[in-house]
Amino acid sequence: MTDAARAGDRASREPLLDHEQLPRFDAIRVEQVQPAIRSLIAQLRTDLAELERTLTPSWDGLVARLTALCEPLNYAWSIVNHLNGVQNSAELRAAHEAVQGEVVQVFMALSQSRPLYDGLIALRDGAAWASLDEAQQRVVTAQIRTATLAGVGLTGAKQERFQKLSLELAELSTSFSNNLLDATKAFALTLTRSDEVAGLPPTLLAATAQSAAAAQAADAEEGVAAPLTSTAERGPWRITLDAPIVGPFLQHARRRELREKVYRAHATRAAHGDHDNQPLVERILRLRAEQARLLGYGSHAEVSLAAKMAPDVAAIETLQAELHAAAKPKAEQELAELTAFARAQTGDPALTLALWDIAFWAERLRESRFAFTDEELRPYFSLEKVLSGLFAVAQRLFGIRVRAADGETPVWDPAVRFFRIADENGRDIAAFYLDPYSRPQNKRGGAWMDNALDRKLRGDGSLRLPVAYLVCNQTPPVRHADGSETPSLMTFREVETLFHEFGHGLQHMLTTVTHVEAAGINNVEWDAVELPSQFMENWCYHRPTVMGMARHWQTGVPLPDALFDKLVAARTYLAGMATLRQLYFSSVDLELHHRYRPLPPLTKSTEPGEDTRADEETASDVQRRVARLNTLLPPLPDDRMLCAFSHIFAGGYAAGYYSYKWAEVLSADAFGAFVDAGLDDERAVAETGRRFRDTVLARGGGQHPLTVFTAFRGRAPSTRPLLVQTGLLAE
Repeated sequence: MTDAARAGDRASREPLLDHEQLPRFDAIRVEQVQPAIRSLIAQLRTDLAELERTLTPSWDGLVARLTALCEPLNYAWSIVNHLNGVQNSAELRAAHEAVQGEVVQVFMALSQSRPLYDGLIALRDGAAWASLDEAQQRVVTAQIRTATLAGVGLTGAKQERFQKLSLELAELSTSFSNNLLDATKAFALTLTRSDEVAGLPPTLLAATAQSAAAAQAADAEEGVAAPLTSTAERGPWRITLDAPIVGPFLQHARRRELREKVYRAHATRAAHGDHDNQPLVERILRLRAEQARLLGYGSHAEVSLAAKMAPDVAAIETLQAELHAAAKPKAEQELAELTAFARAQTGDPALTLALWDIAFWAERLRESRFAFTDEELRPYFSLEKVLSGLFAVAQRLFGIRVRAADGETPVWDPAVRFFRIADENGRDIAAFYLDPYSRPQNKRGGAWMDNALDRKLRGDGSLRLPVAYLVCNQTPPVRHADGSETPSLMTFREVETLFHEFGHGLQHMLTTVTHVEAAGINNVEWDAVELPSQFMENWCYHRPTVMGMARHWQTGVPLPDALFDKLVAARTYLAGMATLRQLYFSSVDLELHHRYRPLPPLTKSTEPGEDTRADEETASDVQRRVARLNTLLPPLPDDRMLCAFSHIFAGGYAAGYYSYKWAEVLSADAFGAFVDAGLDDERAVAETGRRFRDTVLARGGGQHPLTVFTAFRGRAPSTRPLLVQTGLLAE
């Protein structure tokens, strides 16, 4: 950050403390990770012992002190974790793994501290409780619950066992993620003949040719092969399991046997050899179940829901059943239409669609029914134009202004951007990094938002501004052999993803909560945290928003009205199948974490052939059983979807994948407020947007999500808007 950027109002631009500065990514060295983290761990242990001796059961005497002493390690470890996801390397992995256990142990000691727990209870039950505001009371209540779920009530051997399980689970999660990243990188199908890439759109040909050229350059550096020139027109073309490549390939490749090969590789990722996640899946489930029993719960799902908006598993399954009843008949109708279309196009009246056919024929039917393709839309959605449109709708709805601030702070990759956000008065209130492009060599897949810095009112009255990481994996620019470059041309799904992650960022950055423990997404129940993100996706179907950013990257011509109308009409295309797919994932997650009893490990005394577990259900068996109710085409016999299900095995969604649909109910209903106000009425939209900002985005974890939603909508949420929006219920 430049000196000029640090200047200004004391309340919004106070120079940051050493450990609170924006990360100096240009100065971070892998060899510094272990000594730096271990030094912070030692300091935290010393500070924790002092706090335990001298705490007073008050906000300042306990909660604020605890936050302050944890912040240095929290901050440093968050940077290491961030880099592990976006700039992964063997050296960083080794450093991360070397200290991860020590980090887990010190935070477990903190969570299991009896003096801290007793102090929180005394605060809750004492006279000072009435002087705390609602956000502070929620924080204290949440910290008591966190301590309880961390085993503070356990003693002796049970507490030692709980700590050991927590340590191993953290290690297993990291191993799962690394295996998936390595397995994704390990597969590549190099095509050399034009008939093998028949049907692939120009953008995919360019991307796969660029991938082949990069692989050839890497081989040349290692002396494996001489570098070759790869072009979109002549190839070779390298097909990988990276999302921007594998998805379009399955949609467009005409060679059915090649689609099958790629689909099978994708469905069995991280299930073989050195990258096999199958043993990790069973062990993670077993250890989570054991921890739940130690805490006195019947399942890990019950532990998970103790800190969520949904009251219990029954409430989730009631919602899922309602959505399933609407989606299943619709999905069956959609599959029948898809099959009939494929048979008519191929002239084969007996054609049976396989799993690797669905995306291909779905795209062909979309082209036929709506007369446009995803590739036809790409030229209108260059990243720069999409960002302009995204920032414009944010200004229109929430009164904020976003400006580029590239170069003001170091970044971890040259493609990373930096932006600042100002309020209506032009005063900076937040900032964010944007890492938009796929980098399969060192960046994990998916898209996410994370905290770089939380909003914090400091003791001297100055305000630390919130900063977010926004990470996507969209199609990168393509540099051609003649030196020219095609910018990042986004699929419409990538546009939605960018809006989605920006929604998460808005809740983090537009919070007005001054208690850092409840600012932004902190202390927000997990199954409500997707509300702002999914809400923002709705604006991708709002005519003024889309028409303001959809311009052909070469000619500047706006997206034709007819094409926009088709885009909106196609929004509910195959909505039944899409809903069923999400219900499948969430049902597998709940079943594994609530009813499934993981197999015990084989003992050393077990002789070959004496394994009596053969008739017992495995996690893969559960997946197939749930699939029979929630899929129209059964998974392949060797499908190992669980080995790549990082949301629940390497993320925060264990027994929480249902959160997407739970929050989608909230987000569809929230967008309904804008529909009710009149989407063509700019003043009404702006007024409703400010109300959304002042409630959903501003209040963070300071109030219960239902209270926040009701304050915005004026009533409890309803599932009807979601069913109408997805075409599962007539309007």
